[in-house]
Amino acid sequence: MASNERPAKLTLAAIAREAGVSMPTVSKVVNGREDVAAATRAKVLTALERTGYKSPLQRKNIAGRRPVVEVVLDTLNSAYGVEVLNGVLEHAAASDVEVLLNITGQQGASTLSPEQRAQRIIDEGRSGMIVVTSAFSSAQLDPFRRRHIPIVVIDPLNPPPDDVVSVGASNWAGGKSATAHLLDLGHRRIAYLGGPEAAECNQARLHGYMAALMANGVPVEERYILSGPFRSESGVAGMKTLLQLEERPTAIFAASDSIALGVLAEARRQKIRIPEDISVVGFDGTYQAEESVPPLTSVSQPLQEMGRAALRFVLRQMRGDAVDSRRVELATHLVVRESTAPRVPEQDKAVSGVGGGR
Repeated sequence: MASNERPAKLTLAAIAREAGVSMPTVSKVVNGREDVAAATRAKVLTALERTGYKSPLQRKNIAGRRPVVEVVLDTLNSAYGVEVLNGVLEHAAASDVEVLLNITGQQGASTLSPEQRAQRIIDEGRSGMIVVTSAFSSAQLDPFRRRHIPIVVIDPLNPPPDDVVSVGASNWAGGKSATAHLLDLGHRRIAYLGGPEAAECNQARLHGYMAALMANGVPVEERYILSGPFRSESGVAGMKTLLQLEERPTAIFAASDSIALGVLAEARRQKIRIPEDISVVGFDGTYQAEESVPPLTSVSQPLQEMGRAALRFVLRQMRGDAVDSRRVELATHLVVRESTAPRVPEQDKAVSGVGGGR
């Protein structure tokens, strides 16, 4: 019983004595203020951890207040984001957690700085935050970390700090399996239409693609590798570029279903038949892959499970439980549909040179 009561009895004055600093200094560290010397901050953080002190926000949550978790997405016009969110909401309902959405890409979205957003979470008594496929940098995440706000990032575009939990899928293995599928169908001129060059998930998928080619003795050709946002416009632009090549690819691996849908749309405009002229594989395994014309072969990510896992990790951090791993990767698997087919000799003639589509 005593061990359970101890955190609530501790005061800032006791922490100040433990750390050998003033009480206002402890208050600044607890509230995430920046105007504290690094060495002093380290002493206070050590004392907080050693004594088991919990902030007023943490004590509110422990006392039985219903947790509120903020989910940050760039847009809701994304099947990927919607499926991740469904997983978060499902686990939230089972765990009696309230979910608040923050859509950063929409018109009129909040213009608060990271410092202001982090302080708002403290002031409004929220329990933590889940960030989905955002370009948050380490510097932007730092205000949340300094305030000890539980945070989990899902497939971050930038590498998160080592102490921030991230949830993703086995992107390298997924990229390799997508490319191996096309190689098994006899394709050798395989293009990669990727996401943002620096994005961790894109790099992993690209490296999986390259590994599969090299394992089969197929050279990696830069002309077949293009990058852009994870949007259908990238697929449209990439397809236009590839169709201008003297030797067009006979297959395309798109780094997201959205990019692949752009490829399919441009193929229809150019009267290129999928898969008779060019085979296409996507990545994500969203409902859009099932509903496209033709249905899209895609590397399926466990998107809803990623959302559930992210919320579980936020709640564990909120309770002060130990987190075994800061990086969680869930398995992907290839779902073969109607957008891929074996390469045939006639296909090489049909796709060589401009205007080869029928």
